[in-house]
Amino acid sequence: MPNGFDEWVRFFNAFLWGAPMLLLLLGTHIFLTIRTGLIQRKTFLGIRLSFAKEPQSSGDISQFGALTTSLASTLGTGNIIGLGTAVALGGPGAVFWCWVTGVLGIATKYAEALLAVKYRVRTPDGRTLGGAMYVLERALGMKHLARLFALFTALATLGIGCGVQVNAISTVMDESFHIAPLSVGVLVCALAGLVIFGGVKSISTVCERLVPFMGLLFLMGNFYLLWMNRAYLWDALCCIVTLAFQPGAAAGGLVGSGFLAAARAGTARGLFSNESGMGSAPIVAAAAQTRNPVRQALVSATGTFWDTVVLCLITGLVIVSSLMRMPSLNAAQLSDGGLLTTLAFSQIPVFGPIILSASMVLFAFSTILGWSYYGERGAEYLLGKRALIPYRILFCAVLLIAPTIALDTVWAMADILNALMAIPNLIAVLLLSGVVAKDTRYYLRHLEESEAAADGAPR
Repeated sequence: MPNGFDEWVRFFNAFLWGAPMLLLLLGTHIFLTIRTGLIQRKTFLGIRLSFAKEPQSSGDISQFGALTTSLASTLGTGNIIGLGTAVALGGPGAVFWCWVTGVLGIATKYAEALLAVKYRVRTPDGRTLGGAMYVLERALGMKHLARLFALFTALATLGIGCGVQVNAISTVMDESFHIAPLSVGVLVCALAGLVIFGGVKSISTVCERLVPFMGLLFLMGNFYLLWMNRAYLWDALCCIVTLAFQPGAAAGGLVGSGFLAAARAGTARGLFSNESGMGSAPIVAAAAQTRNPVRQALVSATGTFWDTVVLCLITGLVIVSSLMRMPSLNAAQLSDGGLLTTLAFSQIPVFGPIILSASMVLFAFSTILGWSYYGERGAEYLLGKRALIPYRILFCAVLLIAPTIALDTVWAMADILNALMAIPNLIAVLLLSGVVAKDTRYYLRHLEESEAAADGAPR
């Protein structure tokens, strides 16, 4: 049995994120994919809708603002080093399973966003609030479970969305520019505070500009690496697919770890990466300006598409093709996921480390902004609007001191709280899957009819 608090935290974390949780999440993804009639086929409709405005709709921020704010929270440092970790643990085949998990996770992200918008509430001062806590209370009458979700969200935000992210920024700034951790804490606290105290409109405005820029910056580096590694791309793709199902060796000494190891590492990375089923992104989806829950759900579901299906797949291809291009790498170098990504970007002369460092800082900072909103909503649900200012002050205090402390245990505790967030959220989504299916059929049928009428109208 574990001895001491730290060991108990790690033991409980491993238990919560073991096979049962992974199977629950993956099973929910598959079930909702079937229940929604393969909603993934409407992904490109969701992308189109994310740039369109819905006239005379209620909400606090635009649909695109809600999407970029949710992407801000999911596009964290894990996206940069996460695929390297998956490849290190499960071999190249892990990239395939990460991608499959992302495709299936679109259905769960869609369902939880639909419910968040459908059961959202309007406050006396005109704000729009929603999320799993309101779904559990208003649709299922599970107020105690709703309070637990809100509590787990408020606490998890201080860890995974605050302390861990600013610590990652501090590490990059120390390694690259030798800036003291406390100085980093002061700077991040000041910049984030300016945004956070402006409320959701301020957060979404910054995220609307920051997320496309940082995503494009990181993708530009990846695309340059894909061009450099173009002679190995087909072999890398074949290697990823082949080693997803069986052990073997690939060019450059790259070795598969077997079907189970690849599936476990890739699935876990995919589930962590896109947060589908966690219940976090629907909180901001509920604030979107829309009259129809299905419409916003289609937009929100594209977040998983961009995060896992696109970004993680491209990053995985970069890592595997780079390892094939550099056969001198030894097994010891393949054991660290962060090192794999660093080695891949080191192929870009001069600018490679700069792009990687800048991406790490921007991804972490955007996560801070996105998760700050989730934590606020959890705190407000529990204690009312009076909790907002104290919670923001507490959040900024964590930003200030986190760079100066070790966060191994905080990481584990944050993972535990994330798992505890997912459980009540998945209960709500599964119990209300019939509502999701009914609303989906109704909206899509009327959408198709309206588009057909528009196509047949005289021009």
